[in-house]
Parts: sequence; C-alpha cells; structure tokens
Amino acid sequence: MWAVLEPVIRSGETFTWDRDTTEADARARWFKDAPGQAFVAVTADGGVIGTGELHPNQGGAGSHVANAGYMVHSAHGGKGVARALCAYSLEAARDAGFRAMQFNAVVESNVRAVAAWQGMGFQILATIPEAFNHPTLGYVGLHVMHRKL
Repeated sequence: MWAVLEPVIRSGETFTWDRDTTEADARARWFKDAPGQAFVAVTADGGVIGTGELHPNQGGAGSHVANAGYMVHSAHGGKGVARALCAYSLEAARDAGFRAMQFNAVVESNVRAVAAWQGMGFQILATIPEAFNHPTLGYVGLHVMHRKL
C-alpha cells in the first residue's frame, strides 16, 4: 500500500498530511480500529492500485457519522478506482450502522474528486476559504461534504 500512499502524500495536492510523513506514521494513521477499517482496490493479478479507510468522524454522540479517505495510484487515476473505493466504504459504513458519511477536507482544486463525490450523492455543506496550501496553486479552499446513508 505504501506504493499508493507515498506519491499521494509527497505530492501535497489532495491530502492535508505532512508531505514528509513516514511509512510507519502513514500506516498508524491509515489503519483503523473497528468499526473502522482500511481496504484496497486490486488488479486482476493482485496488485494494489488504490486504498481507502473508514472510521467514525467523531467520538461519542457524533460517532454515528462516518468519515473516509481514499488514495489511488497515479497510473490508475480517472479510471473509477476512487469511486469504487467510495462505493465500498458507503456500503461498509451502512452495514456498520453509520447513518451518514462526511468528508471534512476535500480540496476544492481536486475537481475530479469533487465531481465524483457529488455524483455519488454528496453535497458541499461549506467551503473553508484558503484552508489548504496547495504546492502550485497556493491557498485554496477545503470543502466539507456530506451524504446520508
């Protein structure tokens, strides 16, 4: 999975993680305790081409809303891998008893992801202006997106 995670993290274009995150730190952050989970998308021969993670967005009284994240290997971008990971996570979240899914930080310049999530029923609830420092575009907004399950 590090072959998928590392280039996405290092690019600094779509995740709020430090660009120098180590493999050990990424694993500790990506793998979740139940009802959370990490999962992968694989090719027919078993090669990992994408990964996702699912967990409660908040604890306690907010634990009925899920949160998830997805990373796809750049060679497989635009082929529906992220949509498939999202579809899986929506079903897994529903099966785990979550009532909704919320994305806390969708970079507004990641227009392909924004369109994919909107196509899957997510709505932009708010955009936090200049909340993300993109490595080439400078400060851009972060969308908070939500959908009921």
